[in-house]
Amino acid sequence: MTETLILRTCKRTEEYRDGGTINTDEARHLFRVAAGLESPLLGETAILGQIRKAYDEARAGDKLTPNMNKLFQTAIHVGHRVRTETAISRGAVSYSQVTVELLMDALPDITHSVVSIIGVNDLTESILNFLSAKGATNIILANRSIERARQMAASFHATAVSLSEKRQLLRVSDAVVCATSAPHSIIHREDFTTDHDVTLFDLANPRDVDEDVRSLPGKRLFDLGQIEGMARQNIDARRQAVKACEEIIEEEIAELKRWERYRHETRQVKTGV
Repeated sequence: MTETLILRTCKRTEEYRDGGTINTDEARHLFRVAAGLESPLLGETAILGQIRKAYDEARAGDKLTPNMNKLFQTAIHVGHRVRTETAISRGAVSYSQVTVELLMDALPDITHSVVSIIGVNDLTESILNFLSAKGATNIILANRSIERARQMAASFHATAVSLSEKRQLLRVSDAVVCATSAPHSIIHREDFTTDHDVTLFDLANPRDVDEDVRSLPGKRLFDLGQIEGMARQNIDARRQAVKACEEIIEEEIAELKRWERYRHETRQVKTGV
């Protein structure tokens, strides 16, 4: 039987070993990891999938000891419980997540909406990833260097255009996300030639979109300060959920210890000890 399980994530490598009894401190740590309490991004969900993957791989290689099997089954259960019963993973906490959530609210039919993204960088790539996962298919990526835009757009089946085409871009877009490193604004009031509804997200510092765009008919603008404020509110809500998560963890540790005592007593009865 396998007595050791290695958990590898992008941030950690941990070894869990069956020493004959379940170590309470080790179990508590694993449950905190599963709950996202030990992650740099509080409450993040990817870690739970990584724990499940490590558990499944260990079971596929050889049969785990009963203690290791129970420990990791409980860790996965804890991960599900805290995300169902608390707010530890609710609400977007990154700029890209907040932007996409607001965009989805503004464009309920994302599959038939045109979303334009201006700028090629890690932030816009993250937004492209989220949008693709949500089913967006009409994405335009604009950049001063069209070659850079083409390189990123190819991975997402998006259309690459030069930033010189921004007026045409604004005319056909339902939503526009701006995140360039330009030293000055690149979208101005006069760039809009129609009154159709457009939701704009300005994630740049200094700003990409002139403030007076807000006064145009059909134009809604979210700036970096608003996005940051929403992310901060969600982070605060997650922090307030930590205590409830810890209470769930202690409940599951107590249940784990009861299981271990019952198993030990059952063995004693069987062996007549």
